[in-house]
Amino acid sequence: MDGTLPGTDGTRRDMTVQMLTTKAEQAILKTFEDNAARLPGGKSVAELRRAAIGAFASRGLPSRRVEEFKYTDLKANLREAFPLVTGGAADADTTHGALGSHFGPEFAANAVSVVDGRGTSSGGHTFLADSKAVSMDWVQAALADESLAASADLLLNTALFTDGAVIDVPAGADVADPVVIVASARDNGLAVLRHIIRVGKGAKVTLVEVERAPIAAGLRQSSAVTQISIADGAEVVHIKVVEAHKGSTHLGHWQVRLGANVSYKPFQLTLGEGLVRNGLNVDFTGQHSTLDFGGASVVHGSGHADSTLVVDHKVPHCTSRELYKTVLDGQARAVFQGKVIVQPGAQKTDGKQMAQALMLSPDAEFDSKPELEIYADDVICGHGSTAAEIDPDLVFYCTSRGIPTAIARGMLIESFIAEAIEKVEHDGLRDALIGIARDSLAA
Repeated sequence: MDGTLPGTDGTRRDMTVQMLTTKAEQAILKTFEDNAARLPGGKSVAELRRAAIGAFASRGLPSRRVEEFKYTDLKANLREAFPLVTGGAADADTTHGALGSHFGPEFAANAVSVVDGRGTSSGGHTFLADSKAVSMDWVQAALADESLAASADLLLNTALFTDGAVIDVPAGADVADPVVIVASARDNGLAVLRHIIRVGKGAKVTLVEVERAPIAAGLRQSSAVTQISIADGAEVVHIKVVEAHKGSTHLGHWQVRLGANVSYKPFQLTLGEGLVRNGLNVDFTGQHSTLDFGGASVVHGSGHADSTLVVDHKVPHCTSRELYKTVLDGQARAVFQGKVIVQPGAQKTDGKQMAQALMLSPDAEFDSKPELEIYADDVICGHGSTAAEIDPDLVFYCTSRGIPTAIARGMLIESFIAEAIEKVEHDGLRDALIGIARDSLAA
């Protein structure tokens, strides 16, 4: 069969999409049709949604034949799509429960809480479900960003997002308390969020995203895209914590644009047995800016954690650093894909990346694919990758000084993962992340 059907006019019409559509893809298309009329946004947003779902229908979920998803085959792994959740009510208990015990009450003071796809805020923040927010020019421009049509998972987010935080940090502002976006769920379902953030010139802010679902013991599918535009001279710390239970899926993506003299320090922590893919695209559009990325994952059982970065140096005199560490047990799998692009004319670029895995099981797998794409000649760029077991000599050194073997192994594992977490300078955040990672390691 050649994948076409004869039309009434004698032509042959392509039926490839129908042949390749899986149960999950069919469910996603039906979900859109069932919910399109009540999704937030005006006419222009509805047109964006319709175009996105049309492009998604022609592509389907990405499979291993798509280079960027070679190690994370969504078509094979996403067997079904849960119903879209479109509303929930957050309260203090909900926010504290989703944050977990390691985050103190001060983190809930400036929290943006999203439950079952709808947001409420203790700090008076704006949400995309508010028609006034969607009508703002800079929000409209962000929603229409053509780079978010690059892959089917991003198209899915554009078509189905139900809400998300809109955060506008004024020029010169120094936001003392971290702005925390907490996403949680009471029931099984598909939660789709879009966060749009603008940081003004010379501003300083710490952003924290928490994707955890302790409220419901069931499964959860979620998609979260965060778009950030950072103006000249601003300093931004950006943290994300994802904890996915077995059978749950999280598709996250950060799209970040840096102006001149910007300091951007993102950190991502992934835990559990679910399937998690965190993407990060950073565009350097102003000179003398710095990206300092840290990532860590602790993956158990049959869990799968994918960190995929694309760092695009478009202008001279910028610096990028990426450090990713993962601890793998059972049949867990971790993926690190880091591409650094140096465009013509982006001289004096300094880019380095390192990925390291600690293998606690012979059945675990670590796939590392660093890439350098350089079109300038006056640059300093490099990358490295390692995978190893716990050094028995170090264990012996500890036990020879009276430390029990199990405790010695735990200390070595924790010190390995802590090297990445130590990149977080905020004391309270760093302590919370170490505590969360320690709990996961103990499990």
